[in-house]
Amino acid sequence: MSAENIRLQEDKDRTKHWKKWGPYLTERQWGTVREDYSPDGSAWENVTHDDARSKAYRWGEEGIGGISDFKQKLCLAWGFWNGKDPFIKERLFGLTGNQGNHGEDVKELYYYLDSTPTHSYMKMLYKYPQGEYPYTQLLEENSKRGKVEPEYELLDTGLFEEDRYFDIFIEYGKNDIEDIVGKATIHNRGPEEAKIWVMPTLWFRKTWFTGNESFMPKLKKADTNTINAFTPKLGNYTITFDGEPELKFCDNETNRERIYHIGNEKKYLKDAINDYVISGDEQHLNPRDFGTKASAIYQITIPAGESRAVTLRLQPQTRDNTIAQSDDILAKAKQEADVFYANLQERVVDEDLRNIQRQAYAGMMWSKQFYYYDVERWLEGDPGRYVPPVVRKKGRNSNWKHLQNYDIISMPDKWEYPWYAAWDLAFHCIPIARIDPEFAKDQLLLLLNEWYMHPNGQIPAYEWNFSDVNPPVHAYAVQRVYQIDKKANNGVGDQEFLERALHKLMLNFTWWVNQKDSDGKNIFEGGFLGLDNISVFDRSHAQKYHGKLEQADATSWMAMFSLNLLRISLDLCEFNTVYQFTATKFLEHFLYIAGAMSNISEEHISLWDDEDNFFFDVFHLPGKDPRKMKVRSIVGLIPLFAVEPIREDLFAKLPEFKKRLDFFLREKPKLAALVSSWIQPGYEKRRLFSLLRGHRMKSVLQKMLDSDEFLSEYGIRSLSKYHEKNPYTMRIGGDVLSIKYTPGESDTVMFGGNSNWRGPIWFPINFLLIESLRKFDFYYGGDFSIEYPTGSGQYMTMDIIAKELSLRCMKIFMRDENGNRPVFGPNKKYQEDPHFKDHILFYEYFHGDSGVGLGASHQTGWTGLVAELIHKYYKVREDKHHDSKTLFRS
Repeated sequence: MSAENIRLQEDKDRTKHWKKWGPYLTERQWGTVREDYSPDGSAWENVTHDDARSKAYRWGEEGIGGISDFKQKLCLAWGFWNGKDPFIKERLFGLTGNQGNHGEDVKELYYYLDSTPTHSYMKMLYKYPQGEYPYTQLLEENSKRGKVEPEYELLDTGLFEEDRYFDIFIEYGKNDIEDIVGKATIHNRGPEEAKIWVMPTLWFRKTWFTGNESFMPKLKKADTNTINAFTPKLGNYTITFDGEPELKFCDNETNRERIYHIGNEKKYLKDAINDYVISGDEQHLNPRDFGTKASAIYQITIPAGESRAVTLRLQPQTRDNTIAQSDDILAKAKQEADVFYANLQERVVDEDLRNIQRQAYAGMMWSKQFYYYDVERWLEGDPGRYVPPVVRKKGRNSNWKHLQNYDIISMPDKWEYPWYAAWDLAFHCIPIARIDPEFAKDQLLLLLNEWYMHPNGQIPAYEWNFSDVNPPVHAYAVQRVYQIDKKANNGVGDQEFLERALHKLMLNFTWWVNQKDSDGKNIFEGGFLGLDNISVFDRSHAQKYHGKLEQADATSWMAMFSLNLLRISLDLCEFNTVYQFTATKFLEHFLYIAGAMSNISEEHISLWDDEDNFFFDVFHLPGKDPRKMKVRSIVGLIPLFAVEPIREDLFAKLPEFKKRLDFFLREKPKLAALVSSWIQPGYEKRRLFSLLRGHRMKSVLQKMLDSDEFLSEYGIRSLSKYHEKNPYTMRIGGDVLSIKYTPGESDTVMFGGNSNWRGPIWFPINFLLIESLRKFDFYYGGDFSIEYPTGSGQYMTMDIIAKELSLRCMKIFMRDENGNRPVFGPNKKYQEDPHFKDHILFYEYFHGDSGVGLGASHQTGWTGLVAELIHKYYKVREDKHHDSKTLFRS
């Protein structure tokens, strides 16, 4: 095994806690729900970016390129100043959800370049302008722009012309679990020498106000270049810096006078180092050189085209404090990371794709965050401190008082979404399982724990509203991660993981049945499903029109959920055949849902439309006939997700399951007829459960694979391009509602914020479609082909189409024949500059026609699925066409 594999095994066995330190600082604690103590829940305005340098947080800490221990007691991050900004750069700036013309929007240039799963080596890049940072300009210019206009970005300000900026590469290397080297290498890319202040900064998260600390933690100057950190429980450390920086100390305490215009309780304040560097003000620095926050301040002049570095080493106080070995430690850590990824990428022969995949993994590793949120404490307030407004007790998340989050969690994006989101996290875990299956499994189980999952069985959605409804993809992720881990362990599956997950997932399934199928008809609703709100009205509030919406996608998600639990039950039968009875339960749920989709409440109302050969939502208004809402969106593609091939030889081992299956299909022939090809054996005697039989499957695929409808050069669109020339319109009461294909940013404020998509490409949906095509091929083998693209006259098998769709998604990031990456669009700096062009940004979603990246720019959560697409693409290439079983065993 490689050195990194050994570290992973030691961490798994708990012989060495290699993940004790990692990139667990968020990039934005300000503007979060956790820090919001306002009466109206206006989190973005309650703690602003301008407040952040002076406000001691309650629930977490932020920083640039920072690390902390896994309980975030001691933090380390980097501050910079170019000599012109109004304050030092300690945190990333961006627009709030109310300021950006397309919602929240980070206005910085930074990239995650590398990280091993144990964080034994990490590297990122931060690009810092040499001119004054245009905070006001970015805010004012974006405020002038509407939803149909592009965002005004940092590059648009002209600050990077003539390359007048610093490239700051931040690296970490571990010599041991708590022997860590940190290094910032600053390159002056400009034509003249430039000065920069570099400030590696240490501080303690403020925990002492509760009165539970046995003694205050303390940072104290030990030598001209050394700080000692004294901490309760965590241990004591020495931090050694190269050279002879200025060491300055203050406390992580709020400057009440600056923020609230009231007298300060403390003398030494959080923003004291900022005030000293900017204006020489020392009144809030501790002259005795100790405190709960400290910086080593370097003033460095760098000639044009050259670089300088700042290095530090954090160690337990019992260790050798020398810093001379730092470069050797970093070089060794980097070499071991290279070996680890070389083994993983052995089949990926394209160097560009290797780079893309490695940066995708790096982003997912850097996006781990210490997340602390005790909802009851947050609602009630801390003893002896400011009491939150009474209205909060019935406001946001007030019915989640059991929720106590205090863990390292995979975030969608540590600036734009610095809080976990349940369905995002499920997708994160699939590529993560390739490099760290234990972390992937732990993450999936985490959200199923009693202190996360609601007593009623609901999985918490996300910080802004834990009660919101996301697609039920957790079971899919559990089963997929189980299979990846099983393959990595030579065919030995993790029974305990799968059993623990199944028991909690059954509770969640019951919640869905009880809460989202209000009439008991096996037709589900949920509103915020799929891609937020691809509809003519807000599907979360259909009652506004006194109607009821029966959703094709919500129902299809539940059919998929049923098959996922069926598959998990069958997998567990390898260890205990008693699970054949739960397999039967979820088989019957699936069949009843399939029946309901074709004949709701036996009223001959179907979500399938024979005229358009597609699935649509059905809207019921009192006293009127039900109406199909004929919007050609991913709502009609999601039924493809409900597909599961099963080996025939499994039935010999599960006689009770086979007996009940035969009885059910014999006694319910109408339901049996709906399910795709169960009775007819497929390739290698496999059987198939699917919502779509041959005709319907072909009809849906024909639309999906039509370039005038869903098929883009870069994947599958979320809304058919058909609606570009044919907007869908319906009248409800006095309102005329319509929906039109919009391939990029949303141009409507129907839902609010930035949640009204009308056509972009999303990786999670594309990934599930590709997986479904492979499952269909697993059943059909090479005996079934379909025209691809529709109208081309060329026919391909399902696995080849899956591979082609994978390539389209991968092409978003790959260099084309002109050396350009579609993700960067017409931006010449990104496309051509040698210091930009190979650094990848993983956006939230992508323009439906051009592939340009849109939305959150560091969403290596679900967009990180590209790493898995690359892995599978090369694995499939080396397998024979019909050997699809190799694909699904992996």
